[in-house]
This record gives sequence, C-alpha cells and structure tokens, in this order.
Amino acid sequence: MGLANWLTTLRIVLIPVFVTLLVYRKLGTALVVFGAAALTDLLDGWVARRRGLASRLGAFLDPLADKLLLIASFVTLTWLKALPFWITAVVFSRDVMLIVGALLIHMVGGRIYPRPTWAGKAATFFQILTVLVAMLSRYYRVSLGTSIVMWLAAGFTIVSGLHYIWQGMRFLNAVNAAEPEESHEAHLLR
Repeated sequence: MGLANWLTTLRIVLIPVFVTLLVYRKLGTALVVFGAAALTDLLDGWVARRRGLASRLGAFLDPLADKLLLIASFVTLTWLKALPFWITAVVFSRDVMLIVGALLIHMVGGRIYPRPTWAGKAATFFQILTVLVAMLSRYYRVSLGTSIVMWLAAGFTIVSGLHYIWQGMRFLNAVNAAEPEESHEAHLLR
C-alpha cells in the first residue's frame, strides 16, 4: 500500500475524531482535524499522480473516504443545527443513488471504474466549503455567505448526481444491447 493510500486511510481514521470533537463542542480542534482530512484528499491524488502510484485500491478508497467524511460532517452538523436538513438530504440522497447504481451495475455483471467528473469535483469542493463555512459562521460568528455556498453545493451535487445517473444508464443500455447478441450466439452453438 503506497503513500497515497495511507493518506486516504488517514482521512477515514480522522472521521470519528472529527465527529467526536464536533459533538463535544471542541470546535477549534474539530476545524483543524477537518482541514487535515480535507488536505489528505488533495495530497493523496497529487502523490498518486506524481509518483505514478494510482491503484485500483486507491480508486475505490478515495471516493469512499470522501463520501464518509462528508456524510458524517453533514449529518453531525445538521444534528447540531449548524446546517439545515435539506442540504444534508440532497448530499445524502445523491450518494445513496450512486451506491444503488453501482450495485445495480455490479449485479448485471458490469465492472465500474469510477472517474470523477468536473461536476463531481465541483460538488465535493462546495460540500467541503459548506462544512467549513457552516462551522465558521455558526460557532465563530463569521459571516461568509453560508446560504450561497450551500446553494452552490446543492446545485453541483444535483448536477453531478444526474450526470452519474446518465452515465450509469448508458452503461446499462450498452450491457442490455449486448445480451441479445450473446444469447443468440449461445443458442446457435447448442
């Protein structure tokens, strides 16, 4: 396991630390831990590309770590009343749809190699920014335009979710189109 995967693993390990610090209102430390976790997200990709260490494990772990960190952050901040429920519902719903879609593709025998899209990257960026801005505005009384950031996060989350659904439907249609040919060939060979 290379350095990039260790950084991703560190991000996963920091999630319960961050949530615990938030719940116990250790906000300064929670902000530092969230910043460190977000930094590992930038570093793991950079290290993997720079050193040529991209791996299937990393391609699986990195988006999983992002999803876990962001869902845990949104749920906890909503529970603490620092974020409204609707933004958490948008973020959570998209991630559930992605998981269900990936399982469906796997069930029909397909293999997916998730590649981030520009909309997915923008959604992740604005989701991270939403968490940071919510923490700063709620607990440090810094006015940073939380509503604007939340709406941008919601917009990019919805756009990226629709884009991933479109990609998944294209993949499933391609698989379904290929099946009749295979069935016909198998019938001819009998």
